[in-house]
Amino acid sequence: MELRIGLWIPFIGTMLGSAMVFFMKSKINLKIQKLLLGFAGGVMIAASVWSLLIPSIDMAEEQGGLIWFPAVTGFLAGTAFLLILDSIIPHLHLNSSKPEGIKAKLKNSTMLVLAVTLHNIPEGMALGVTLIGSTLENVGITVAGSLALAIGIAIQNFPEGAIISMPLKSEGMSRTKAFIYGTLSGIVEPIGALITILLTNMVIPILPYLLSFAAGAMLYVVVEELIPESQEGEHSNIGTIGVAIGFALMMLLDVALG
Repeated sequence: MELRIGLWIPFIGTMLGSAMVFFMKSKINLKIQKLLLGFAGGVMIAASVWSLLIPSIDMAEEQGGLIWFPAVTGFLAGTAFLLILDSIIPHLHLNSSKPEGIKAKLKNSTMLVLAVTLHNIPEGMALGVTLIGSTLENVGITVAGSLALAIGIAIQNFPEGAIISMPLKSEGMSRTKAFIYGTLSGIVEPIGALITILLTNMVIPILPYLLSFAAGAMLYVVVEELIPESQEGEHSNIGTIGVAIGFALMMLLDVALG
């Protein structure tokens, strides 16, 4: 039951955020956008440390051998994985007119959705490995801890859904279509988590590596996209405040529930 619930919590967060397009008349205020981007970054940083890296190190200690090896190698591999995807997948960052990745004749709206989908991949992986870990003994990941991660991702997905659907509406897309596009950007999370769960027998032996892999991928997104976008132009301190709030909230959830 907990697996099924945890699987869909982040997606619901994206869907609810995308639904804001039906209630807001114009695009999101720039200051609020910076705050939300920073907030999402703070949540992902805290989740990477408390929900992924620390359990990875604890599991490696239980298994014996070099305690630091799975965390370091997995982290660097996750960073490299997202770097490759970032270089290949055509996508467009928020408030940018220059697409990244392989050149493709795609609409700006499609590439905006691909940009969000790209950094939802590590979140789906993180969700899957923690949900699997919570079903095992002597792993150090509790059901409450995995649900805390799911709730944390859902909280940061809410503003993310609004940030993707509102610009689409501002570009002339209908509210309903913008909502659908925004919602679909988050579908990769439950799909990625489900694939991880279905591969349980293969995942268990390398779980410490997968936990740190997801952490590296998530932090790549934070450093490459969320933090720079929250610091662009004026009022960068608002983005910094968002990071602090997001980090503190995710830390609270993980420590209190984990």
